[in-house]
Amino acid sequence: MEPAEGGPVADESRAEGGRAGGGKAGADPGPTGAKAQPAGTTTEKAAAPTTVATDRAGTPTAVAADQGTTIAVAADQGTTIAVAADQAGTTIDPAAKPRTWKDRLRRSRAEKDEAGKSRGDGPAGGEAEQQEPAAEADPWTSFAPAPEPVPGRPVRAAHATGRFLVHEWTLAVLGSLTLAVGMTWPTLRYPLYTLPQDYWDPSLQAWQMAWSGHALRTDPGQLFQSNTFFPEPWSFAFSDMLLGYAPVGLLGTGPDAAVLRYNIMFVLAHAMATFGAYVLARQLGAGRIGSAVAGVSYTYAPWLLAQAGHLHIVSNGGIPLALAMLARGHGWSLRHGYRPERRRVGWAYAGWAVAAWQLSLGFGIGLVFAYVLAVILLVSAVVWFWRRRQGRRPFGRRLFVADLVGGLLFAAVGALLAVPYFKVAELHPNAERTIGDIGVYSPPASGFFTAPGESWIWGGLHEGARAALPWHPEMTLLPGFVLYALAAGGLFLSVWRLRHRLFMLAGVLVTMVLAMGTRFFDGTFTYAPLFDHLPGFNGLRTPGRMMLWTTLLLGLLAAGAVSAFAQRVRELSTERVPSRPSPWLRVATLLPLLLVVVEGLNTTPHPVVPEQPAAMRTVDGPLLVLPSSQNQDQPVMLWSTSRFQQVVNGGSGFTPKQLDDVRRVTAAFPDQTSVDYLRTLGVRNVVVLRDQIVGTPWEVTVDAPVEQLGITRQQVGNAVVFRL
Repeated sequence: MEPAEGGPVADESRAEGGRAGGGKAGADPGPTGAKAQPAGTTTEKAAAPTTVATDRAGTPTAVAADQGTTIAVAADQGTTIAVAADQAGTTIDPAAKPRTWKDRLRRSRAEKDEAGKSRGDGPAGGEAEQQEPAAEADPWTSFAPAPEPVPGRPVRAAHATGRFLVHEWTLAVLGSLTLAVGMTWPTLRYPLYTLPQDYWDPSLQAWQMAWSGHALRTDPGQLFQSNTFFPEPWSFAFSDMLLGYAPVGLLGTGPDAAVLRYNIMFVLAHAMATFGAYVLARQLGAGRIGSAVAGVSYTYAPWLLAQAGHLHIVSNGGIPLALAMLARGHGWSLRHGYRPERRRVGWAYAGWAVAAWQLSLGFGIGLVFAYVLAVILLVSAVVWFWRRRQGRRPFGRRLFVADLVGGLLFAAVGALLAVPYFKVAELHPNAERTIGDIGVYSPPASGFFTAPGESWIWGGLHEGARAALPWHPEMTLLPGFVLYALAAGGLFLSVWRLRHRLFMLAGVLVTMVLAMGTRFFDGTFTYAPLFDHLPGFNGLRTPGRMMLWTTLLLGLLAAGAVSAFAQRVRELSTERVPSRPSPWLRVATLLPLLLVVVEGLNTTPHPVVPEQPAAMRTVDGPLLVLPSSQNQDQPVMLWSTSRFQQVVNGGSGFTPKQLDDVRRVTAAFPDQTSVDYLRTLGVRNVVVLRDQIVGTPWEVTVDAPVEQLGITRQQVGNAVVFRL
C-alpha cells in the first residue's frame, strides 16, 4: 500500500462505499483529497496514511492509522464513534466493554435509543431508521480489570467515620482525656464522695457551679445575690465565680450532684489544658511529639499540683486554645510566619469566643490573660499600620472586622464581670489588697526549684526546702527539672528561629521576676508598678500564679527542641536500608515525653466530703450553722445546694466585717445577746452540729435551758436546731 496514493484496500473501500451509497455525485470517501463528505460526517486528518472502513450505507465505522493517530468519526445521524489506534495501526473497537459505572449507564441509554429506533420510534421511511448493529466487542477486553464498584451510603459513612477516628485532632482529644483520667486518679473512682486536695475550697467551687445553674434556672437577675453570706449583697462576687461552668450547673441538684459535677469538670479541665497547649504548639510549627511535650508539661507541671484544690487555676486550657485559634485564623505560625492563603475568619471568631469564656471563669488568671491579649493586639496594630503605609495589606477587611468584633466581645464580657467586683470593693474596703499583702505570698528564688508535697518524685525529697518557705502552698513553683533541661536544649537545637527562641527566653525571665512579687528588689520596678497602675492588679493575691506563663513558654522551647530531634531521627532513618527508624530511635523520640509524664505524677489526697446533715434538707432560712469559720463554712455552702435557703455562713478570699461580727457574738450562743443580735439580722434558725463542737463552749451550752430566751430547741439527726 503506497502512502501517497492509497492501496487496494482503500480502493476497495471506495468502491464498496460507492455501491452502498447509491453513487452519489461528488462523494469521495478516500482518505485524501476529499471534496465532499456525507452530511454530519467529520474526520480529523492525520499526516500519516489512514485506512477507512465503511458499512453498507457508506457510513465510516472504523479508521486505522499507522503511527497511533487518533481519529474521531461522526456518523450521519449524530452518533459519535471514537477510534484510537496503537503504534502499529491496530484499530480499537469503540463497542468495547465500558469500564466504569458511568460508561455502563451511558451505554445502556444508547442501546435503549437504538432499540426504540428499531421498533419504529423514529421517522418513518427515513435513512436513520436503518442502523447496523454495533460491532462485536473485542474478546481481549475480557482480561481487562473489573469496573470499580460504587460504594453505597453506609460504606461511605463508615469510611468517613474511620477517617474521623484516626484524624490527628481526634487522637489528640482522646489522648488528652485518657491521660487526664490517669493523672488525676482516683478523682473518678468515687466521684460522689471525694474531692481532690481537700474539701474546703473545692466545696466552695462546687457550690459556685451549682448556684450559677440554679440562678439561671430560677431567676437570672439574682445571679450575683447568692444564698450565702446573708444578708450581704453581691455575695457571689466575693471570689472567682467560675461563671463559664454555669451550663453544667443546670444538671442535677443537691450536694451529691455538685460533688460529681466538680470532679468531672476537674478531669475535663486537665484534658482541655493538655489539648490546648498541644494545639498551640502544633499551630506554631512544632512536631507531634514536641507538641505533646508542651501539652503535658503545661498541664502537669509539679507546681500546679499544689493548685489541685483551685479549679479556677486548673481551668487554664482556654488560654493556649484561644491563642492557637487566633493564630490559625490569621494564618500565622512561629515557624512559617504569615501565610495569607491560610487565613480563616471563622477561626478568629472562635478564638475570641474561647478567650471570653476563659475570662468568665475568673480574674485570678484571666486578668493577666486579658493584658497579654491587649499587648498582642497593640503589637499587631502597629505592624498592620506600618505595613499598610508601605503599600502592603497584612490581611483583609473581613479579618479586621472579626478582630474588631471579637475584641469588643471580649472587652464587654470583662466589663460586665468587673461590675460586681467593683461593687464589692466599694462595700467592703477591707477586701482591697495592699502591697504588704502581696509580700506575704511572694516566693523567693528557691521556690522555682522546690516542688510541692503532692509531687510523687520530688515531694519527699524537697520537704526541707518547703519548710524554709513562709507559705509553701503558693511558693513551691517548680515547673519540672525535665522541662528546664529540654527548654535549655531548645535554646541551641530547635525548629524555632533564633530570634524567636530569644523572645521566649525573655518571656520566661520576665514572668519569673513577676512571679516573685515583691521578693525581687521589693518589686519596685517590676510588680509594684503593675499593682499600682493596672486596673484589677491590686485584686490579685498570689503573684506566684504568673508561673502559668513561664510554664507555657518553657513548654514551647522544649517543643522546639524535641521537634528538631525527631526531625533529625527521620533524616537518619532515610539513610538506612530499609529506610525506617530503628526501635531504639523510636524510643529515643518518646523518651522526653515519658520523662515529663513521670515528673507530673502526683500523690494528691482525695478526702471524703462531710455528709450533709439532715437539718440542711428541712430547716428554712435565713439560718446560721455553728461552728462557723473560713474552712468550716465552705462545706455548709455545699450542703445548702439541696434547697438554696439563705445562710449566714460563707467562705471566700476575704471575710466580710458583718460575718466576722456574727462569729464573735455567737461564741456564747445561746444567750440573750447573741439571740437578739441574730434576730436583728433576720436570722430565723440556728443549727449546731454536735460532731463539730467537741472542745468548744457550745459543747456545754448546746443543752442549756432556753425557755427564758423565747426560743425552742429540736434534735434533728446529729444537729440541734434552735428556732428564734
